[in-house]
Amino acid sequence: MTMSTIGLTAALLTTAAYVPQAYKTIKTRSTRDLSIVTFSMLFLGTILWFVYGLYIHDTPIILANGVTATLSGIIFFLKIGSFKKRRRR
Repeated sequence: MTMSTIGLTAALLTTAAYVPQAYKTIKTRSTRDLSIVTFSMLFLGTILWFVYGLYIHDTPIILANGVTATLSGIIFFLKIGSFKKRRRR
């Protein structure tokens, strides 16, 4: 197995790990048990990895973190919306 294959496999697995949570969060619109700190850090981290991938022209890093940033961003912004609704009550 080459390092490129290992990198692609890691990228696919870590990106795919967000799909079930994003799907459940979108479907139920419930973010009650999710940590806003965790998802803000994950969202920012994947955006920085994406920018780094652009800088070094690394397609697996760009694709994996672009998708992951989108998924974690959806969860993060739904969490913020939920947090704001709870504060208004």
